[in-house]
Amino acid sequence: MAVTYKKLFHLMIDKDLSNAELMEQAGFSANIITRLKRDNYLSLDTIEKICNTLNCGVDDILEFIKEPTEDTDD
Repeated sequence: MAVTYKKLFHLMIDKDLSNAELMEQAGFSANIITRLKRDNYLSLDTIEKICNTLNCGVDDILEFIKEPTEDTDD
């Protein structure tokens, strides 16, 4: 399964919070914002920092998406 952080960016828009403000308030580097934008892996520690900063739950910032499976009918 893959993960997407689109919900996080929608929540940030709703809260009028910039990437820089989230970085400062949650206490992480710009590298984390890049990883979020690319839907890359984040540690649970980082996810916890984001949730605590935004006062939300994990399901408010990320979503698991099923990756398409390949049919191997030869």
